[in-house]
Amino acid sequence: MGTSRRARRNASAMRMVGALLALHREAAGYTQRSLGERFVVGEQQIASIEQGRRPLKPDLAEQLDELLDTRGALSVALSRMPEVDLVPMWAEEFLDQERAAIAISSYENQVVPGLLQTASYARSVFGSRVPVYGDDEVTQLVEARLERQAILHHKEAPITCFVIWEPVVRAPIGGRGVWTEQLRHLLRCSELPGLMVQVLPLDRSTHASLDGPFVLLETPEHQRLAYTETQRGSQLIADPDEVANLTQKCAMLRSQALTPEDTRDLLDRLLGEQ
Repeated sequence: MGTSRRARRNASAMRMVGALLALHREAAGYTQRSLGERFVVGEQQIASIEQGRRPLKPDLAEQLDELLDTRGALSVALSRMPEVDLVPMWAEEFLDQERAAIAISSYENQVVPGLLQTASYARSVFGSRVPVYGDDEVTQLVEARLERQAILHHKEAPITCFVIWEPVVRAPIGGRGVWTEQLRHLLRCSELPGLMVQVLPLDRSTHASLDGPFVLLETPEHQRLAYTETQRGSQLIADPDEVANLTQKCAMLRSQALTPEDTRDLLDRLLGEQ
């Protein structure tokens, strides 16, 4: 119960900081677009912060305080906010890069990649967490995950490739109904332009990423980044040598996995067994 109350208070605090930013922005004569252009972050990011959907980061708060002459109001408000647990600080930079990426590749061996999850499947994943999330937290996390998926449907969507270990698509997480819905969703996603889903077969005696899952991103500036996650944190990797190693792993995994066409056939067979 206490965890749920804290999650609601965090969401309210984010909206409060956003409203404060909107008040000072308008007083200074800026629109969301002109302010976003001033900081090269874009109108949409300013709008998201003001609506409480995206956290204001400390460095941007300091710059806004100086530009808008707020006497430190934004930085102080941000420093007094409760800790936001739903989007850990160590994941925010990755999410920022994912929103802007022009290419995304990933390997997953635990659950269906978040960008491809249905609402029911995501709810089952978050509901399995230990220690448990409260109902309100699960709802917010599911909504945030579905919001991330909008990038796959943009007019200029990133080129995406998902390699998924076969046990993931066979595991009935959430029950048979949720699992069946998820398989159908994977099939629909596999038909999106520029999106490839490949299953890594269970019967392979070895493969290129026994070390675990990872994500590769390419930014609009063509910088290549990698992201890895553990149970207690994550790492966004920019070192060219490390990224190159994971890029080689990804290329090998794609050659070891079923083709996109054979993957769709497998998903069809799994659905036919129901």
